[in-house]
Amino acid sequence: MSFRRCLLAASALLALSGVAAPAAAQEDLIFKKSTVWKMLTPDDKLAVYGVDDPVVEGVACHYTLPEKGGVSGMFGVAEEVSDVSLACRQIGPIRFKEKASQGDVVFRERRSLIWKKMQIVRGCDAKRNVLIYMVYTDKLIEGSPQNSTSSVPIMPWGGTGEVAKCSEWVR
Repeated sequence: MSFRRCLLAASALLALSGVAAPAAAQEDLIFKKSTVWKMLTPDDKLAVYGVDDPVVEGVACHYTLPEKGGVSGMFGVAEEVSDVSLACRQIGPIRFKEKASQGDVVFRERRSLIWKKMQIVRGCDAKRNVLIYMVYTDKLIEGSPQNSTSSVPIMPWGGTGEVAKCSEWVR
């Protein structure tokens, strides 16, 4: 296969993968902090992002991940490392907008040009009435054990006394 055909095939695959797997929520950049200074190209950084759960109103997650600088980072072709930390909290009254399955994707982001993505997924611990969020990165072929978990106990908010039961919203 010629180089041109390979390039066209890779471009088509990239375009299709973006259409088939859109992010479920929108992220907000909170701040970045440089970790490695580079003279002529962007620094390596740690970036903190916030994302609201698109199905569970009243829950927000914050995650921190490294962003590579240098020439590859400058052009957006660096394969980022799999280290991600996660913290999720109840920020208001919990309201479920729809039923969801265990492990549904809350947020997804590409971490390399084609092969790697980072995902935040949600589950329900029905026995304890707790929402569980897990962030992990996966690679098309070998995957990654790097992950972080955060739990959000569903508590009354604003003196209503009513507490939603996550088990009622699991498919």
